[in-house]
Amino acid sequence: MADTNPTLELILATLDGGDSIADSRAFCSAQQPPIEHEAFVGDMKSLVARDMVRAEQSSEMQLRVTGEGESFVAEGSPEYRVFCAVPAEGIALKDLKDAVGESVFKIGNGQCMKRKWLVKQGDKLVRKEREVGDATADTLRSIQAGEEVPPAVVKELKKRKLVSEVKVTRFAVSKGPKFSRQLKKYATELTMEMLQSGSWKDAEFKPYNFDAQGVEPPMGRLHPLMKMRETYRDIFLEMGFQEMPTNMWVESSFWNFDSLFQPQQHPARDAHDTFFLSSPARALEIPADYQERVKTMHESGGSGSIGWRYNWSEDEARKNIMRTHTTAVSARMLYKLAQQETFTPVKYFSIDRVFRNETQDATHLAEFNQVEGLVADYGLTLGNLMGIIGEFFRKLGIEKIQFKPAYNPYTEPSMEVFSWHDGHKKWLEIGNSGMFRPEMLTPMGLPDGVRVIAWGLSLERPAMIKYGYDNIRSLVGSKVQLPSFIKNDPICR
Repeated sequence: MADTNPTLELILATLDGGDSIADSRAFCSAQQPPIEHEAFVGDMKSLVARDMVRAEQSSEMQLRVTGEGESFVAEGSPEYRVFCAVPAEGIALKDLKDAVGESVFKIGNGQCMKRKWLVKQGDKLVRKEREVGDATADTLRSIQAGEEVPPAVVKELKKRKLVSEVKVTRFAVSKGPKFSRQLKKYATELTMEMLQSGSWKDAEFKPYNFDAQGVEPPMGRLHPLMKMRETYRDIFLEMGFQEMPTNMWVESSFWNFDSLFQPQQHPARDAHDTFFLSSPARALEIPADYQERVKTMHESGGSGSIGWRYNWSEDEARKNIMRTHTTAVSARMLYKLAQQETFTPVKYFSIDRVFRNETQDATHLAEFNQVEGLVADYGLTLGNLMGIIGEFFRKLGIEKIQFKPAYNPYTEPSMEVFSWHDGHKKWLEIGNSGMFRPEMLTPMGLPDGVRVIAWGLSLERPAMIKYGYDNIRSLVGSKVQLPSFIKNDPICR
């Protein structure tokens, strides 16, 4: 028999004797010495590829004791060891910790208290039960023996990471259409010698396996958020928008807040919402004439407004921060537009990082991406704004959109944008929008009658909605499992 090995010979001999192999794992275990199941599967698949045998696969989930669980079986569970270390007269916590070790004490003491095996009396631990059994270790031994364990007990062991479920695959093997005790050697290529001698006429060539996976090319992949960013960008460009420069993560409070007619006493400007820089702490370049007009608007108003009625502080305006929104970029671009001799309508967008001092949870990050868009022209209305936002999300594949009235210091009217999330079963806020107030536009020098509609959308939350993630930290941060997430996620391909 050419090109064979003992496992191949055993499989063929067993089948040739008239027996099928009903369970590959049981077959491997019954041999002396036992055969590794992985080696059996490899040889079996080579025979399947030649149509010499047939194999039917089946699988099931089985409980396996983890490495930590095996140590409990060998040495006893921490709770049992802690209980046994407590004498009848009791023992001080420090002495108990020294007796069993800190790691055993940390787990075992908590479990003993939970099971009410021990109670605390003064500075000592004393037994509440005279004797106990090591139920945890006994249950783990039962699982190792393949015995049934109540679901509630399994759930608790899983929670303690003492057992895990693994997928167990087995095969039923029988004779195939080309079964033979002799394993023929297939020709794998057509050579010059075979052509010259004519031996190719009688040669049996190895069939091509068109279902085999090729070698994965060594290449990088874009992060899903980068793919989403490119999708956003393509939609904006398709809708005729021009991208704004967003390379200034550090911004002055003047452009981030004051130019937007946001008062200096606003809660968003407090340290619990904004990251302030200690070095450099102050901005140096602010257009003097524009700064004066902004100051006047804050203090006494204009364009029909009475302003905020407070003493505006230049020192407060010059404080450097990590920008809290890309609207600061929009303010700079609108000011630049106002300096042109002739006004021309514009449509701008930007996509970049912003920073807020927020507590992180399933839907909030302290550092995230903001999508900003604005249109400046004569005669714009709230209907134009709702139409553009609705069209943008329709192109993205998000149909369920709601607008709710809101308040912003620099837009009036203002609207929050919500989208339905099937995972959370609720409407999630994905952006804010409105029409820039005259108190913001007039100091810039834009012509009378020019209106600006604007909106800010997050990048991460629409990605959660579109692709079904229920936790924003599954998209970005230390909890992202890069090998499986980046390579296998469908939005990466």
